[in-house]
Parts: sequence; C-alpha cells; structure tokens
Amino acid sequence: MNVGVTSPTPLPTASDPSVVRSAFSLVDYVVFILLLVLSLAIGLYHACRDWGRHTISQLQMANRKMGCLPVALSLLATFQSAVAILGVPSEIYRYGTQYWFLGCSYFLGLLIPAHIFIPVFYRLHLTSAYEYLELRFNKTVRVCGTLTFIFQMVIYMGVVLYAPSLALNAVTGFDLWLSVLTLGIVCTIYTALGGLKAVIWTDVFQTLVMVLGQLAVIIVGSSSVGGLGHVWDLASQHGLISGIKLDPDPFVRHTFWTLAFGGVFMMLSLYGVNQAQVQRYLSSRTEKAAVLSCYAVFPCQQVVLCMGCLIGLVMYAYYQKYPMSTQQSQAAPDQFVLYFVMDLLKGQPGLPGLFVACLFSGSLSTISSAFNSLATVTMEDLIRPWFPQFSEARATMLSRILAFSYGLLCLGMAYISSQMGPVLQAAISIFGMVGGPLLGLFCLGMFFPCANPPGAIVGLLAGLIMAFWIGIGSIVTRMGSSMAPSPSNGSSLSPSGNLSTITMTTLMPLTTLSRPTGLQRLYSLSYLWYSAHNSTTVIVVGLIVSLLTGGMRGRTLDPRTIYPVLPRLRALLPVSCRKRLHYKSYSQDLAADTTGFPEKMSNGMLKGCGDKEAVPEAGPVCQGSSPTFTLQETSL
Repeated sequence: MNVGVTSPTPLPTASDPSVVRSAFSLVDYVVFILLLVLSLAIGLYHACRDWGRHTISQLQMANRKMGCLPVALSLLATFQSAVAILGVPSEIYRYGTQYWFLGCSYFLGLLIPAHIFIPVFYRLHLTSAYEYLELRFNKTVRVCGTLTFIFQMVIYMGVVLYAPSLALNAVTGFDLWLSVLTLGIVCTIYTALGGLKAVIWTDVFQTLVMVLGQLAVIIVGSSSVGGLGHVWDLASQHGLISGIKLDPDPFVRHTFWTLAFGGVFMMLSLYGVNQAQVQRYLSSRTEKAAVLSCYAVFPCQQVVLCMGCLIGLVMYAYYQKYPMSTQQSQAAPDQFVLYFVMDLLKGQPGLPGLFVACLFSGSLSTISSAFNSLATVTMEDLIRPWFPQFSEARATMLSRILAFSYGLLCLGMAYISSQMGPVLQAAISIFGMVGGPLLGLFCLGMFFPCANPPGAIVGLLAGLIMAFWIGIGSIVTRMGSSMAPSPSNGSSLSPSGNLSTITMTTLMPLTTLSRPTGLQRLYSLSYLWYSAHNSTTVIVVGLIVSLLTGGMRGRTLDPRTIYPVLPRLRALLPVSCRKRLHYKSYSQDLAADTTGFPEKMSNGMLKGCGDKEAVPEAGPVCQGSSPTFTLQETSL
C-alpha cells in the first residue's frame, strides 16, 4: 500500500528510547475514552434490552430484522481495520496513486455477491455460511470449511488487535498492553452480551468516528500546505499521480489489471463468502434489503478509499514543506501516518485523540465481527449438529460463553503476536492465504453441479497447500534478500509495513533488482492475484477429482444450492439469439427461480433439507450436462 523507504526497518519495541513520542493532552484522552464508553454503552443497551428473553436467533442473527443502512455500514467497518487506515496513506506516500485503481474492482466485487451469493444463501435460510457446504456436499466438507475459517480468523484477530497498539505505542507512548487489554475487554463484553445487533450498531457509530477522524486530518493537513489543489499539483510534479498502467504481467505488483481484476477475487473472498459478511446479509429483514446493503457498500468503499489516498497525498505535500526528522524517516512505513498526524495536529487539542479513536474504532469493529462470527460458526457447525436437543436458554448461554472465550483467545493471540518477531509477517499473510481457497470451495459447489464431496475436500487441500507454498515462499525469499533495495514497483516492507496488507488480505511479495526465475518467479506473483490463483486451484483440482470419482452419480443434489449460470447468461442475449438456442427449459428456469424456491425454504433447519430437496434423477445431473441439469433444476 505503499516512495521513499528503500530498506526494511525493524519494528520498534515499547522500550525503544530512540523514538521521539508525542504526548497526549487531557482533551485527547477524554475523546478517546468517550469512544470506548459510547461503544460499550451501545452494546450494553442492546444486551439489557429484553434481557432474559434473548434467543439464539437474536444473538446470532439479530432476529433477521436489520435494515439495509446499518447492515451496509457494518459491512464497511468489518474489514476497515486500523491496519488499513494506517496502510493505505503509507502506500500512496511511498508508491503513488496506482493503488487508487483498486476502486475499479469494487464494482464487480460487490455486484457478484449481490446477485449470486446473497440470493443463494438467503433463500436457503442459513445461519452459518458453511451450512451451505453440507447442503451441497456433505458434513465433512462443512466441518473442513468451518475449521479453515476458524484458523484464519483466530490468527487474524490477534494480529489486528496487537499491531495498531504497537504502532501507537511507538509513536505516542500510549501504553501498549493497556490499549490491548482495553480494546479486548470492551469488545468482548458488548459482543458477548449484545450479540450481532449490538455489533452492527456499534459498527455504525465506529464508522462515523473513522470518517470524522480521517476528514479532520485531510482538512487540517490540506489547509496547512495550501489546499487540496496545491497538494494535487505538487504530487503531479513529483510523479506521484499515476496513469493507467496496462502491463498484463501478473508478477508486477500494481498494474491496472492486477488492481481492477485481481482485486475482484480479493473482494469476493471478503464480501462473498466470509462468514462475518454473510452473517450480516442474512440478518437483513428481506433479501432485497440484503442486496441493497451490498449496493450501498460500493459508494461507501469508494469514499473510504479516496480519504485514505488523499491523506497519503497530503502527507507527501506536508513533508515536502516540513521535512521529516531523521528518526521519522527511519520509522516503519505504517508509522508514517501516526507521526504525520501527531506533527500536524499537535496544536489542536482533541484532534489527535479523535484520530486515535478513529484507529481504535477500526480495531473494535473488526475484532467484534470476528468474535461474533467465530461464536456463530462454532455453535452452528461444530456443536448443534452433535447436540440438537439443546434448549433455547442453554444454547443462548453457550453462545455467550463462546464469544467470551474467543475474546480471551484474542488477547492470548495478541500476546503470542508480541513474541513472534519476524514470524509475525507469516501470521499476517495467513489471512490472505486462506481466503482464496474458501472462495474456490464455494464457487466449486455453486457453479459446477458435477462437483462431488471428494473433489471438494481434495480441491480445498490443494488450494491451501498452493496458498501456503507461494505465501511462505515469498516470505522466505523476501527475508533472504531483505538487504537489497527494491524498485519502484517492488515491496520492501518491514514487519510493521506488512501490517497494512491485511486490508488486501495478504502479504506483499518482494521483488529484487535481478529478474527472478523458476520458483523465485512464482514467489514474486502480485499479492492481489493470490485469491484468484488459489481459488482457481481449488476449482480445477476439485473438478478433476470429481470427474475421476464419478461426479454426482449415486448422490443426491439439492438444486437450490446451484446457481444457474447458463440460463442467466442466456437471458442477457438478444431475443433473436435466444430463439436459436433451443433450450426450452431456460424460460422455465426463470419462472422457477421466483416461485419454487420460497416454497421450499419455509423451514430454516438444516436437518433433512438435503433429503427433501434431492433431485430424483441423480444420474443425469452428475454428468454435468448443462441442458440436462437445467431441466432437473426447473422441475422444482
């Protein structure tokens, strides 16, 4: 995410005396404490409301009665972590505005979930996204998907709690473990007691704080250097304003194609199949509200991206006018923003506190979403299937206990992160390594009716192996050449610099001055193609194994779990072309799509769904023939 640092800088420790720290005023502390108090108050309000009458559905799904606006803001806040707030301006400051083209990927990255994933998930009346995997494949695939997600999020939430606190401590002297414990405890209390509804409404409040904090930096910063027009002119003169780079090479870190199309797969892994986001879609009162919330995220994402990029440009203009100190120029990239903000706002009481509140809002929104989604999948995928006779009161209490447990685990993971040192880079990149294979698993089930359970399991394993191979290989390669300077499109991030990559789900690979060959070339694949590469691996391997093991022959297939790709594509063709394609079942499919599904999903329980909705003619369906499958699908 990231024009001046040419060699990695080690993470500063809390005890590093060489770092100049900016002091907080009393007003700054008041603003920061106010954020924590209001977040806790919102959560406790929803926890105390109807206390004693809470149900498991209310805790996990907010009774499926949420409106589209709060859901949209919560979707935005979930992965808009403090790491992203620090990372995007640093990327623009160091490498220019090429990263801004990532906004092009938001269109397809949100349009596809709105019209493919949300309808399928919503009409199945799911609670956990991984229930879909049992309906489509079997219980084993469901458990594999759930465990993969838990592994991904447990590591992620520890790092996202620890990393911003460490950067803040290094710059401001803010007590490291006090901030970690405060964030963890406050977040655990309101998430465990208030459930998803409390999480969504605190996300709304925290999103407003994040916007206000970034706007304050842009307004004060631009006015101090002569306005946004001067900022833009200065950036243009120094080559920071990037044109459209149409290089198709996937090994170049940032090009238009990498950002606009590789970014689509990254967005799909976050907004299409991640439980934290799916759970919010499914909490909407109607399917239309869920789709509208996905639409509403698009302009919000563009605004957030623009603010991050503008902060980076303002920071560049500011340091052209007021050069960095030696200590600041040697700092880790993600600390640039904090140094800049403390320099810029030191004469404005309350504004440094507002920006710190903005950072902590990002952490709170991300961690609370992780707690809630982890408690939900653990309850729905790993406990209730084995203990279906749990009473409502016992299930509600157990769900709260799980959320508290994940809160404690998050604090433990934050401590482990502090002891990891250089290995912290690998922990950060794991979040991106796992997102692609999970996306591929869902796409395999949804778009390929011939895919079977063995193919899904082997495909997922192959995708994870490929992800860790390339991801860890790039880390090892980068460590081995860490002393070499990087070119303008390379990445020479320190561990702290790599924290910014969480916003794009993976570690940025290093490229060296000499052109890599062989495996070194593979390891230099742009991080934005990781999700595409790994999800494609799952699909290809899954299809090969499925065909070798007989496809769906002898197995039942629930037609509701398949997205009818061919009928939808045919509907986009002109009428004259459609008449030439003599597939009579396609028009029937369009009717069935709106009448058959609602009648089949009045019961939200997973048990028995697959048996009741099985396709009688399993043999023809497993062959994967498109016309035959469509006929079976429209038989509903």
